[in-house]
Amino acid sequence: MTVTKMQATHVSAVAEIEKQCFTEPWSEQALGLLLTEDAAGVVCELDGAVVAYGGMIYSPFDAQITNVAVLPQYRRCGCGRAVLEALIAMARARGVEEISLEVRVSNEAAIALYRAEGFLTAGVRKGFYRHPTEDAAVMLLTLSKQ
Repeated sequence: MTVTKMQATHVSAVAEIEKQCFTEPWSEQALGLLLTEDAAGVVCELDGAVVAYGGMIYSPFDAQITNVAVLPQYRRCGCGRAVLEALIAMARARGVEEISLEVRVSNEAAIALYRAEGFLTAGVRKGFYRHPTEDAAVMLLTLSKQ
């Protein structure tokens, strides 16, 4: 397993992951935003194939994880954790103080992963998701200053 910073050459593979994982996938154009200075994207590759990715957008003192997605056949093998840990490390290196994210309240596996990495539930966004309509748990991770 290799986790690296997302490059333009990864965008089409990441778009395919989006299609397989989300009912409202990001377009390749939207995913290109993760390649800009105010964002970060990482990919996880196994045997040369992109099987997971994560994205994050920065503001001056905090960051928001936009997505963490793993192809269904590669779930529960550590790819999601590796992607999340890489995003957290990138945020810490940039001096980010807090990372936020939203996750479907029914996504117990993702919530367990986020909790294991230190995220705490801060609230709920009612009806945040569509197809199907569902609430989002808002989770926060406060990074210690080192």
